[in-house]
Amino acid sequence: MLAPLRTLLDGLIDYAGLFPPAALAMPDAVLNYAAYRTGPDRWALGRFVVTADRLPEFERAADGLAAPGDPWRLSVLVGANDAGQVEAARDFNARHASLNDAIADVLEGRAATEDGITALAAAARPGFTLYVEVPADPDPAPLLEAIAAVGARAKIRTGGITPDAFPPAAHVARFLAACVRLRLPFKATAGLHHPIRADYPLTYAPDAPRGTMFGYLNVFLAAALLQAGGTEADAARLLEETRLGALSFDDDGVRWGGHRLTLADLAESRRLALGIGSCSFDEPLDDLVPAGLR
Repeated sequence: MLAPLRTLLDGLIDYAGLFPPAALAMPDAVLNYAAYRTGPDRWALGRFVVTADRLPEFERAADGLAAPGDPWRLSVLVGANDAGQVEAARDFNARHASLNDAIADVLEGRAATEDGITALAAAARPGFTLYVEVPADPDPAPLLEAIAAVGARAKIRTGGITPDAFPPAAHVARFLAACVRLRLPFKATAGLHHPIRADYPLTYAPDAPRGTMFGYLNVFLAAALLQAGGTEADAARLLEETRLGALSFDDDGVRWGGHRLTLADLAESRRLALGIGSCSFDEPLDDLVPAGLR
């Protein structure tokens, strides 16, 4: 794989196989994650995503699979006003501290107000890295400023299993531009199974509705473009790019629409653009094959 793609994808994919549209049973998702951790693409793998209330179920399924000395890292989804869920993550870590086989080091929660962000941040201290998911509309800048002020990270939902779950490109570009301006690390989740924007089935059902999904390359290259000095309008156009061939990768970077992002630009962008949540680990990588990018 070319160095620019390796840089963009390194540790990018948090595995969310428990969530729609995959919605796997816990044993199946855990077995998948165990296989990915030892597979040839393990360099692209991030954390295992699980809700706080399913941590005991995870423990039972992962017993004997998570090896001491090489702990599985979990990202735990918690309710905005449920301190008990944060304590469940703390209790999980206490049980596994001596085993050194798994650690819940990241929490993810939602907030639509500055007070909600403050409460989540207070609950997460000490010991957790916190991502706060905020609405893409109205303008999330005040909420993103509040996230930056409490030392947390941002999260945007870029899709779902219905067509109306996908925000307009202009709203995603606005979120990305604010994160770049604030030097605020972020992740994106939902509807990012594919590298490039296109019309896809929204679930794995035979009669699934279809919709236009963002590609993860669209999102993360748009963030890199903004960080390299591109405009919000440039980012919105890149988010709407539907031709994988319009992204010209070489050993030293990528070119799109008269813009050039060097390998150094991409590496710098990954300091802020940290990851995606995806219910599939294979699909985002396998879709690069037809274009000769893998």
